[in-house]
Amino acid sequence: MLLKRINGKSSTNYSRREFLKAIGIGAAAIGIPGCSNILKPSKVKNSSARPNIILIMADDMGYSDIGCFGGEVNTPNLDSMAANGVRFTQFYNTARCCPTRASLLTGLYPHQAGIGHMTVEEVEQGYDYGYPGYRGSLNHNCVTIAEALKPAGYHTIMAGKWHVGTYEGMWPVDRGFDEYFGIIRGACNYWNPAPGRLLLHNRKRIKPWDGFYTTDAFTDYAVRFISEASKADDNPFFCYLAYNAPHWPLHAWPEDIAKYRGKYRKGWDAIRKERYERMIKTGLVKPEWKLSDSDAPAWEDVPEEQKDTSDFRMAIYAAQIDRMDQNIGRVLKTLKDLGELDNTVILFFVDNGACEEGEGVYGGGPAKQLGTKKGYFLTYGRAWANASNTPYRFYKHWSYEGGIASPLIAHWPDRIKDHGALRHEPAHLIDLMPTCLELAGADYPKHYKGHVIPPMEGVSIVPAFYDKPLNREAKAIYFEHEGKHAVRMGKWKLVAEHEEPWRLYDMESDRTEMHDLSDDHPDLRTKMIGMYDTWAKRCGVLPWPVRRKPGFELPKRDYPKTYKDLGM
Repeated sequence: MLLKRINGKSSTNYSRREFLKAIGIGAAAIGIPGCSNILKPSKVKNSSARPNIILIMADDMGYSDIGCFGGEVNTPNLDSMAANGVRFTQFYNTARCCPTRASLLTGLYPHQAGIGHMTVEEVEQGYDYGYPGYRGSLNHNCVTIAEALKPAGYHTIMAGKWHVGTYEGMWPVDRGFDEYFGIIRGACNYWNPAPGRLLLHNRKRIKPWDGFYTTDAFTDYAVRFISEASKADDNPFFCYLAYNAPHWPLHAWPEDIAKYRGKYRKGWDAIRKERYERMIKTGLVKPEWKLSDSDAPAWEDVPEEQKDTSDFRMAIYAAQIDRMDQNIGRVLKTLKDLGELDNTVILFFVDNGACEEGEGVYGGGPAKQLGTKKGYFLTYGRAWANASNTPYRFYKHWSYEGGIASPLIAHWPDRIKDHGALRHEPAHLIDLMPTCLELAGADYPKHYKGHVIPPMEGVSIVPAFYDKPLNREAKAIYFEHEGKHAVRMGKWKLVAEHEEPWRLYDMESDRTEMHDLSDDHPDLRTKMIGMYDTWAKRCGVLPWPVRRKPGFELPKRDYPKTYKDLGM
């Protein structure tokens, strides 16, 4: 482990000052002129040498939405983190909310953790198929990052969207977290989550208060938990902050919407072109990667009334991201005020690509509900999702790049010195468990609470902080969700959907997946198909659609639907 021993002495026996001296780093990192004051060096608190770790995840956000990845949305805090840290240009998720969360938390592929499809949220949805890879909640043949770090002395805290286990016994406080505040289930009204969404503080049901807004409330509790952990003792903390923004419904504060209203009247064609050009200029994409085809109508052909509505939808979506960035700024300021910023590792990423769910090109939900606190399935549509994923193909659910490519920002003032640099080596959510363990000097268990725990699937990305290669060697990365599957091995990617033929792409010359090279490399294609089949068998992946196991009956479970039923 990188931080476990220094000069023969356990890092846990060092004060922070001694630790910094031992590795040859001053007590404060040097800031970059022009960056946010939030990220200028702060006074180092004399606590544990091991870093605090914060994982921040956005929900249903496209690859190019934030400023430092090519977008026009105002994200000064994320941009400043990128300017003072490093960006990973080829980081991958699993294309969908629940599987991503399962993989992130466990360092395994989602099927190994029991969530090969979705979580069981209501009995009638029936996402528990009775097979090990499709139980609809985290199984007990895995450990979460919190369960792995707690024995190493870390305070473990979480705020936000859980979505890997609906029923009591499956909640964050049941899986290693000391403190939790957030939504147990999936999408919700940002202003007034329904009782069935299960807004909780630890195990206590919470009724939304006046002025409640999920992004703000999640941050309120995150900064509270961070402050309490920092002041409790010298032990470091692990914080998982899982925003539900900018997942539908389109709900944002009026003052945030006003910043963007009218900005998108130029249309999705112009926005895609502008983002693409910025991404080339900054090195996020190569000029030879042609902008993928759009399945949206040309903006000039869109009726004027629809143009105004589409501008409104995208303005709200942008406002949701803006508000998330504002709240990330609150987290950074809290860390600075506590003297914890310099020795806190922060990783920011997204659970899947932009979402085209809704009513086709233009989005779903009545236009009259836009800008109000009403509406559950208000979406911005396929056309804007295509722009959000610039320059890549397809969307959430798919294993093409538009579904699985995520921005990743790594920020750690004490140790990352290659400010503003890009890292182009492929990485995946499965890599975050080994990364956290290396940072913490913690061990990964072979057994936990009487269960055999399979080995981690990923590798630590810590070497990339220092521009060193990852120890992935020839180990491939695999994807499967709802019959959409892929293999990434080095520069090659094999991808298919359902019964369609496998396609082979060279990701060094064609990451936008425009040119199938299967006919040019038939032996490689055959080899990678065999690799996928072997992986799928090992990890419990079943052919799609999965049918419920014969004779298996769903457990009888339900929750009260109103706050009155809860006596609130």
